[in-house]
Amino acid sequence: MRRRVLTVALLCVASLFVPSTASATHDRADAASGWLARQLVDGERFEAEFGGVKYPDQGLTVDAVFAFAAARSSDDHADRAVAWLARPEITAGYVGSGGEAYAGAHAKLLLAAEVAGKNPASFGGVDLPAGLRGLLTPSGRFSDRSAFGDFSNAFTQSLALLALDRTPAGAPASAVDFLVGTQCPDGGFPLTFGATPCASDVDSTAMVAQALRATGRNADAREGLTWLVGVQATGGGFGVGTPNANSTGLAAQALKSGGRFLAAAKARAFLRAVQVGCSGPVADRGAIAYDATGFDPLTATRATAQGVLGLAGVGLAALESGGRNTAPVLTCP
Repeated sequence: MRRRVLTVALLCVASLFVPSTASATHDRADAASGWLARQLVDGERFEAEFGGVKYPDQGLTVDAVFAFAAARSSDDHADRAVAWLARPEITAGYVGSGGEAYAGAHAKLLLAAEVAGKNPASFGGVDLPAGLRGLLTPSGRFSDRSAFGDFSNAFTQSLALLALDRTPAGAPASAVDFLVGTQCPDGGFPLTFGATPCASDVDSTAMVAQALRATGRNADAREGLTWLVGVQATGGGFGVGTPNANSTGLAAQALKSGGRFLAAAKARAFLRAVQVGCSGPVADRGAIAYDATGFDPLTATRATAQGVLGLAGVGLAALESGGRNTAPVLTCP
């Protein structure tokens, strides 16, 4: 009788940590998606803090939308996040206004709108496809129009191709050619354009490979994937020096969608190894730590958002909303 009472008491305590909208899951991508959903401020957004002041973090919020779509769960949180992103002041604060226009923000938000099934030509009062095409330079590079300089890079170009490929007009051929032309001699792709010597980067190569596959440049994408396989660490992770979940998540996503299944499986094993499991605190279960040093709330949110992409293995070109509404919780004995 005493054991039964104790068991009931423990179950009641555990239930205090599980939201009523949650469902139990053994799936690691689901569990990571659920943890990420529960970190959203007011269930709709992420914020960044500088000097004690909090600012809207549209970029990380979009990352969460992608993660929810990849895991096919926490869809109600994705809906609220997209609604927040579509507020005119939030959209303008991200893509630029008053003469400022940022190519990477246009591309990332355009892809998020498409994934969510929204009209990108009227998102937050902005025509995102037209705005992005307006930042295409004669060289084929998408560049910022800003008094602060041009911070466009391989992520900008890749997201632009992935987003515009979903539009009726498709991605501009000059933009695809430009991205192909940035390839390093070893087959990988750099983050910064025009740097000498050309230095291949894991995150950039993962993004570029997905963009080139989406736009039909499969041979060039394969070379990038081959480079990724060649720099994978013994434990399956990716990263400069110490493997980390952010780089590994992007690489695993690119490898799985590109048909490199063994390398993708090794990368997913690394992600599961740094994910908080049943031995961790209840509130942290499902979160993905940045690296093998363990859970750190300062880095876990972004690591989880990108790590989900690798655990789910769904490429950016294939992301669609419409999954389950529940924010799953990892099932433990």
